[in-house]
Amino acid sequence: MMSQMPQLSACPSCEEPLESGDRFCGACGYDLSVVPARPDDQPTITLNGSVPAPSTDGTDWPVAHQPAGSDTAAATHLPTDLHGTDSGGSPLPPEQPTGSPVSPASGVRFDRPPEPDEYPLQAPDPRVAELAAPAEEAKLCVACRAGRVDSDGYCENCGHAQPRERDHMEQESGPVAAVSDRGLRHHRNEDAFGIGTATLPDGSPASVAIVCDGVSSATRPDDASLAAARAANESLLAALPRGTHPQQAMHDAIVTASHAVNALAAEPATAREHAPHQNAPACTIVGAVVTTGLLIVGWVGDSRAYWVPVDRSSPPARLTEDDSWAAQMVAAGLMNEAEAYADERAHAITGWLGADAYELEPHTASFKPDRPGVVVVCTDGLWNYAEAAEDMADVVPLDAAVRPLHSARVLVGHALDGGGHDNVTVAVVPFPAVLPGAGSA
Repeated sequence: MMSQMPQLSACPSCEEPLESGDRFCGACGYDLSVVPARPDDQPTITLNGSVPAPSTDGTDWPVAHQPAGSDTAAATHLPTDLHGTDSGGSPLPPEQPTGSPVSPASGVRFDRPPEPDEYPLQAPDPRVAELAAPAEEAKLCVACRAGRVDSDGYCENCGHAQPRERDHMEQESGPVAAVSDRGLRHHRNEDAFGIGTATLPDGSPASVAIVCDGVSSATRPDDASLAAARAANESLLAALPRGTHPQQAMHDAIVTASHAVNALAAEPATAREHAPHQNAPACTIVGAVVTTGLLIVGWVGDSRAYWVPVDRSSPPARLTEDDSWAAQMVAAGLMNEAEAYADERAHAITGWLGADAYELEPHTASFKPDRPGVVVVCTDGLWNYAEAAEDMADVVPLDAAVRPLHSARVLVGHALDGGGHDNVTVAVVPFPAVLPGAGSA
C-alpha cells in the first residue's frame, strides 16, 4: 500500500508541506491514499523536436509533418485528429446526428435539444409591431428643411424643436375662418377656437365662431380653452337647427362650456396631494352667431368681438364689454379708458369659466346691422395691438367678407409684427350669413 501511494510534496487540500511516507496530512487530516496515482503519460512531441518513440498502448498518434525549411511553420494538430476514448479506454462510438442521445450505457447525455434562435417574449416583439405598422412619411424640419424629425419633436440634423400641433392652427368652415398662433414669447398656445355652419329650421344659413383664452395663472389653461371651445361650438351647432333662438342658444352654449371646464377640476386625490396649491383650470370665452339678419354675441372675460362694415362708410364698433379691472374702473367713473388700460392691473379679469369662478354670468347681446360687414372675434393677443374699434378696422383687409381666412392670417400677422407677447387667436365671420362654400381663402 505504501508503494502505491503517490509521492506528494504538499497536501492537495490545504497545501501544507508533507514528508515522505505520510498517509494523512498533519494539518488538515486529509487522507492521502485517496489521491490517484500520477498517470505514466508520454508527450506526443518531445521538447527537442525529435520524433517520439512508438506508443506501447496501441494508440495511433498522429505525427506532425516536418517543416520544409526554416521559413515554414510546422503543421498544427487539431483536437479532432485524435480518436477519443471513454474512461475505461474503449473507443467512443461514432458521432451521432444532432438531437440523438448516446447509448444509455454511458449514463451521460452530451447532446442537448436544439435551442431556438430567439426565445418567445412575454409582450409582443416591438420589431414585429414595427414591421406590421404602416410606414409613416418622415417629417422634415421646418428650420433646416433637410433633417428628419424624431419622435420627441426635434430635428435629427440641426436639433431644432418643431412646432407643436397647437402652435399654429388654421381652419375654414364655409364662409367662416379662424387662425390661432402661439405668439413670440409664450412657450405654448393656450388659446382655442371652434367654428362651424348650421341651417336654421326655415332653411336659412347660420355661422358660428367661438374663441377661448386660457387663464395662464390657472392650472392647465390650454386644456380649459380647448374644452370650452369644443363644448360651446357643439352646443350651438346642435341647438340652432332645432329652432332655439340664437341668443338663447348662445347663453346655453356658454353654460355648457363652463360645465366642461369645471369637469377638468375633478382630478384624482393624488394629483391634488402633489400640487395642493394649484387652482382649477380656467379660461375666457367669446362667441358670435350670424344669420341672414341677426348678429348675436356672447362672452365671459376679456376676449372681444368687433363689428367692421365692408364699405367703411359707417363707424366700426366694439360689441363686448370686458370683465376686467380696467372696465370696472371706467364703468364706475374712477378712470377714463386710457388711464385704466395703462394701469398694470388693467387685464386682471373679474369673470371667467372655471370651478374657481365667483359666479357664472354669461353676457349676450343681439344686433341687426343695416349693411354688410364682418365680425372679428378675438383674444387680447390681437386687440392689445388694435384696441379701439377704429384701430381694428384699419388692420382688417377690405376684402375680409370674401376672403375670411386671408384676413384672419393678416390680423394674426399684425399682432406678431407688434411684438406677439401673447397667444393670438382670431375668427372672421362675414355678415349677413351666406351659404357654406361661399367664402374663399
